[in-house]
Amino acid sequence: MKIILTGATGMVGEGVLLECLRDPRITSVLSISRKPSGKSDPKLTELLVDDFMDIGNYKDRLRGYDACFYCAGISSVGMTEEAYLHITYTLTVRFAEVLLETSPQLVFIFVSGGHTDSTEKGKVMWARVKGKTENALGRIPFKAQYSFRPALMKPDKEQVHLKGYNKYLRLLYPIMRLFLPGCTMAEIGHAMINTVQKGYSKRVLEVKDIKQAAHE
Repeated sequence: MKIILTGATGMVGEGVLLECLRDPRITSVLSISRKPSGKSDPKLTELLVDDFMDIGNYKDRLRGYDACFYCAGISSVGMTEEAYLHITYTLTVRFAEVLLETSPQLVFIFVSGGHTDSTEKGKVMWARVKGKTENALGRIPFKAQYSFRPALMKPDKEQVHLKGYNKYLRLLYPIMRLFLPGCTMAEIGHAMINTVQKGYSKRVLEVKDIKQAAHE
């Protein structure tokens, strides 16, 4: 499989990228981000794009892929709803619409979050925006589209792009896992690859679904 991946300099994107590079089913990965991932592998090609609104300028580079793992994202902490909406919704949907033109048979997987608000009407700003994004992507006629909603995540031992409290998650995960639903980055990566190859019965995958898909 040939994969497009975004967010390789974030925790989720880096973890999924590592799994893609390890998995023999993946023959090539095109990492699209604003900054280099710092990874080097024969499978890996990087395309640096400052603004995803301009992704249409790179259509020739986006043809013939089997899936997109859209892992780019940002915390809503300290952000206005307008700014968060632009990054989480507008840029993501624009990216997906361009991919529909270049690779219509692609499977598009969006990394959302636990407790996302599918009604788009709740009081929690980030959850409304994530829900709006999930709903919009679900209306784009790809071969298939899935939204992953991880909660607590354990980084891979080789990850270096960890910020804030994420730096300590490897140590704290066993304790936090007693109180919160969680999965490892390896499970998220395996689940994405398996879902592209085999499909899944639900379009929105919660933590239990991610773990199930990872081990099928």
